[in-house]
Amino acid sequence: MRRFFTISKKVEQLLMNGVLTGRLDDSALHSQLSLVSRRQVLPSLNTVIKQWTNLCEKPPTGFEKYFDKDKKTEKDDQRSDSSASKPTSFDDAFKKKINRMSQGSSSSSDSDKQKWNLYGVAGVIGIISLLASYNSRYKEITWKDFVNNYLNRHVVEKLDIVNKKWVRINLLPGYSTDGNATLWLNIGSVNSFERSLENAQLALNLEPANFVPVVYKTELEAGNFSGFLEILLFFGFLWFMMRRSAEMMKGSGKRGGGLFGGIMESTVKLVDPQDIDVRFKDVAGCEEAKIEIMELVNFLKNPQQYLDLGAKIPKGAMLTGPPGTGKTLLAKATAGEADVPFLSVSGSEFLEMFVGVGTSRVRDMFTMARKHAPCILFIDEIDAVGKKRGGRNVGGHSEQENTLNQLLVEMDGFNTNTNVVVLAATNRVDVLDQALMRPGRFDRQIYVPAPDIKGRASIFGVHLKPLKSNLNILETARKLAARTPGFTGADIANVCNEAALLAARELASSISMQHFEQAIDRVVAGMEKKSRVLQADEKKIVAYHEAGHAVCGWFLQYADPLLKVSIIPRGRGLGYAQYLPKEQYLYSKRQLFDRMCMTLGGRVSEQVFFNEITTGAQDDLKKVTESAYAQVAHFGMNEKVGNVSFDLPQPGEITFEKPYSETIAYLIDSEVKILVTKAYDDTMELVQKHKSDTIKVAERLLKQEVLTREDMIELLGARPFQEKSTYEEFVEGTGSMDEDTTLPKGLQDWNENSENKDNTKKK
Repeated sequence: MRRFFTISKKVEQLLMNGVLTGRLDDSALHSQLSLVSRRQVLPSLNTVIKQWTNLCEKPPTGFEKYFDKDKKTEKDDQRSDSSASKPTSFDDAFKKKINRMSQGSSSSSDSDKQKWNLYGVAGVIGIISLLASYNSRYKEITWKDFVNNYLNRHVVEKLDIVNKKWVRINLLPGYSTDGNATLWLNIGSVNSFERSLENAQLALNLEPANFVPVVYKTELEAGNFSGFLEILLFFGFLWFMMRRSAEMMKGSGKRGGGLFGGIMESTVKLVDPQDIDVRFKDVAGCEEAKIEIMELVNFLKNPQQYLDLGAKIPKGAMLTGPPGTGKTLLAKATAGEADVPFLSVSGSEFLEMFVGVGTSRVRDMFTMARKHAPCILFIDEIDAVGKKRGGRNVGGHSEQENTLNQLLVEMDGFNTNTNVVVLAATNRVDVLDQALMRPGRFDRQIYVPAPDIKGRASIFGVHLKPLKSNLNILETARKLAARTPGFTGADIANVCNEAALLAARELASSISMQHFEQAIDRVVAGMEKKSRVLQADEKKIVAYHEAGHAVCGWFLQYADPLLKVSIIPRGRGLGYAQYLPKEQYLYSKRQLFDRMCMTLGGRVSEQVFFNEITTGAQDDLKKVTESAYAQVAHFGMNEKVGNVSFDLPQPGEITFEKPYSETIAYLIDSEVKILVTKAYDDTMELVQKHKSDTIKVAERLLKQEVLTREDMIELLGARPFQEKSTYEEFVEGTGSMDEDTTLPKGLQDWNENSENKDNTKKK
């Protein structure tokens, strides 16, 4: 080790001499280093140099984050040098420079905006905090506190009257308040303050020479800053909104950019068929309407079949009908089956608070549709934009008319395109403008009614397939169809879903018929309310009320057959009776009169058995009144009023005038009263005649709470009139047991091309 230090010292001397003289003795240095390398006790010089190089190139373990990771290696430098040495044209270099500048400017502009926004927010917060800290340094006191606590104790050094509004109280050195806050006193006027101060000091027997000095000052107060800050914030907010609105009006050059760039453009959506899981086979109960829609799709898929005969594709089809009958479901099936683009939009999306938005969106919608032609454009709830023009509406009515006018022009104007089929749906066809409904715009008006018993069976068959049940689907569908008269497709889907929910609530392994029956009761009468407590007398009144309905319906020829009567509270009612009306579209005077008598049976039963009436018959009286007015004024069934028909106002509709004179109005009211009175008297006679039967039914209701048709037969015997209660009896004589789903010859192979495409894709 000693020899090593000696050699190292000689090497050091050689190096120093070389530095001083400018000449290095290479041979002597090499000999000394060779001696060091021969020593086996110490590491070789090459090893030391290698380790030192590795230490310089790689950062120590655990300290990597403190070193720059973006340093280039020698290979990267060589690549960059080689790439830089390649000649580039002036145009390429200019384009690269412009691209870098544009990218940098866009990113820098966004970052600058965010930076300035942060600066602005920080500045406002800073100013507010400064004002708050400035105000916290001052403590206001009253004149009484000033005199008693400070002036009487002779601790006031001087008083500063600032801006002739308030006084700053300076205390003698060594005296301070809590928190070292500066005391101040508000004054009304300088003269009154001086007089009060002089009187107070004279009361202390102070000589004028020893009075507290008063100094008048004019300073810039924080209150001035706060008032100025409010103005500054107001104008700053105004400037920001102007800049913001200007940027939004300019837009960003892309679809939906800018204020009016997003509002003025249409919100039509291009539907992907892969996202729609509804097909025409999933639509039941409206076969005629389905065939009409399938023909439109087939025309777009296979146009040559129609063009050979000189046919033209209909420009539009209007789906109308009651709510829940499947209009939108047909549109979804069309979107899922069509091989052409399907665009969807809602009628309410054309109505905005800005003038001109509706017309602009209509133009943009048809422009987009023509780009995707041939295509199908579906407008749901078109009554929102297609209402009749020239009505009594005010305000935004002109904007609605302009939107409708633009829609009329786009559908059948000089710039129309026959490759765009417009499909619309509404349940308010009566409010639509006639110009919109004419051929050339909507060539086809497809009415989708509530399904009949065969249609209901088909719909139940569709909705029963995914449910877990041990019941036979065909038999269950027919049985449920017979028990759900007047139900639409949406009601049937709700019944099936409610049955599944009720089965899950009971932890049942499968859905039974009882669950379906409970679901029908829930949809018809509402949720069962077992928690509602009825008094004994109230429950008895409800039982006799429902018994009156049941007995009157049992012994009236044209009343609907009774299915179930219950006194369990459901929804808003305390009881209900369910009937099975047959599929009937024409009613005679006698049939309507029997229905009125059956409806009045509850009120008459209360009068007979309790000699008083209650509010429970309010809904019954409403139905009787509507039926009576319809017979007299709408159906022309009254001899005195004559064979005339007047439109009756719908619920919620505002009527400014009646379509008949006051004399006719008085005559209608008189005849309605006579008709209702006669129905009440006949019902009274019927209940008196079957009083014992009514008591039987009411007592059984009080005991069981629910009576079925079998219970009524047990109590009253078989109904004296022929009735239908099963599916087979209802469809007897109609030609077939099930709905006819046969397609016309021209549509039997309408989906062959798309099926072949699907098969090829699977392969």
